[in-house]
Amino acid sequence: MIIYPAIDLYEGKVVRLRRGDYEQMTVYSDNPPDVAKGFLEAGATSVHIVDLEGARNGRPANFDVIKRIVAGSGLNVQVGGGVRSAEIIKEYLDIGVRRLILGTAVVSTPGFLREIVKTFGDAVAVSADIKDGFVAIKGWTELSDLDVLGFCRAVEDAGVKTLICTDISKDGLLSGTNIKLYQQLREELSIAIIASGGITGLDEITTLKRAGIDGAILGKALYTGNIDLAAAIAAAG
Repeated sequence: MIIYPAIDLYEGKVVRLRRGDYEQMTVYSDNPPDVAKGFLEAGATSVHIVDLEGARNGRPANFDVIKRIVAGSGLNVQVGGGVRSAEIIKEYLDIGVRRLILGTAVVSTPGFLREIVKTFGDAVAVSADIKDGFVAIKGWTELSDLDVLGFCRAVEDAGVKTLICTDISKDGLLSGTNIKLYQQLREELSIAIIASGGITGLDEITTLKRAGIDGAILGKALYTGNIDLAAAIAAAG
């Protein structure tokens, strides 16, 4: 199982939100490339980056910062937030980003996903951000009428190889992740699943690994010291 330490970007800074609330934001660093280098030194191979302004407003706002992270970190970079067109995907791929994460555009534009998968294949993944059993969009600020399992099955049917699933109710609370949700998704789907939201302890990492989950995104727990990244990587290995 791959561990993805997370960098959430807002105005060029590393931040964390509480349950996706932009009014409850904590700034952890004003030097994202240095944070990424620290992840590499701890043994990480990949990093998960979210452009929070891009997610909310629909267009990338931290492209230059992400470019510096790609150039200087030595990590495999996956990026989400404001990735809503083939042109944006190509721009990110051209600077060395390994995988782009689609969310809102999958819900709001019928047929978009299949065309993108035809063009970019494994370089795209889909994020299912879940609130009260339904998929949230636009940086978690709006709730769609799509239920989680129906959405995820449609994503798999479109040919997507990787699904990132976040339980918004758990995100940023350090209260534990939704193990049952990921176990259910693993039973229902054959594509790779990356768990995100509320992972707080090494025991959860080992439980997710035993459940057959392919990756885990670690956010606030890293920044608060609740989880040591090197230990998490060892537990997942």
